[in-house]
Amino acid sequence: MFDRILKQAILDQLNQAPGQAGAAVILYGPRQAGKTTLVRSLLADTPDALALTGDDLYIQTLLARHELDHLKRVVGKAPIVFIDEAQRIANIGLTMKLLVDHLPVKVIASGSASFELADRLAEPLTGRARTFHLHPLSWPELAPKYRLTSPETAMQDMLRFGMYPRIHMLESDREREEYAYDYINHYLYRDLLEFEQIKKPKKVVDLLILLAHQIGREVAVSELASSLALSQRTVESYLDILEKMFVLVNIRGFARNLRKEVTKTSRYYFCDIGLRNALIRNFTPLALRGDVGELFENWFVMERIKRADNTRQPTLFYFWRTYDQKEIDLIEDRDGKLNAFECKWSPSTRSKAPADWTTAYPQASYTVATRENWQALLASEG
Repeated sequence: MFDRILKQAILDQLNQAPGQAGAAVILYGPRQAGKTTLVRSLLADTPDALALTGDDLYIQTLLARHELDHLKRVVGKAPIVFIDEAQRIANIGLTMKLLVDHLPVKVIASGSASFELADRLAEPLTGRARTFHLHPLSWPELAPKYRLTSPETAMQDMLRFGMYPRIHMLESDREREEYAYDYINHYLYRDLLEFEQIKKPKKVVDLLILLAHQIGREVAVSELASSLALSQRTVESYLDILEKMFVLVNIRGFARNLRKEVTKTSRYYFCDIGLRNALIRNFTPLALRGDVGELFENWFVMERIKRADNTRQPTLFYFWRTYDQKEIDLIEDRDGKLNAFECKWSPSTRSKAPADWTTAYPQASYTVATRENWQALLASEG
């Protein structure tokens, strides 16, 4: 139903001859972001492609056997092998190395836990793979659905229910709420239980709820640890895991020219704002909410991150604040150019760049993102 921007880039990668550097494709992303659907659309014109899933215990055993003759029998004459949830297969990196080095086959592996799959692939596939990150839907991918409705209608749906593809295939608000709650109970909680480092999954959910009320604000890990009755080291470990599970994004402070710039604190945003709303059990319409500004900021920051990943433009993301409370929500550092964005839900709220910012970074751009101009800021090339 949705045309994914990454599709052409992955196709171009697959069109390389087998055996060339980068013959394997690694596709990361959260559960339900559409990885399997995207890959199956890529393979639609290759009927003899082989699709396997690491969720199947038999497939786990089959692909964990690192014997070339055995793997030849598994693959047969398939020109492409797709391995979904590849992080569940022991030493999958070695399996993929054997396939791409010795057989005329291209391999696509997908995973919903980036650090598990990365650890399994890093050394065996050095120079043999290209990595792609599939987020939930971005606005350009979702826009065709709303071509006959107002931007306000689209914004209501996106800020309340998020950007997961399935959400935007459901008809009623109640169905969307139920899907969001099921996502937390079925996927998020189950995945947390699988990590040995997480001794108390309920505490991780409590941590997420605390962060859900701190969107756009610096987070003090010591305060989180105190609130949860956990050690600071444990909370830091949980935050790291949540980032690598594609639940949270960590934005650090930017500093280059001023001694009074804050650099050692973090802001956490949810990779999908619908997940945040489900955690706090609040899908109230925007007109009745007191947190609409925070919702818009989280959503806009993630849309800019998706934009950079989807267009394959390496970009560093920061916030900017000084010790005397001057701040900017989002700084993009790409190719040596700085683009600053301040998020204001109300178009009538006037905002100009802080004097300290313009003095320290006179070549940087500064834009106020509002509910009136967000489409242009997400559709342009800048």
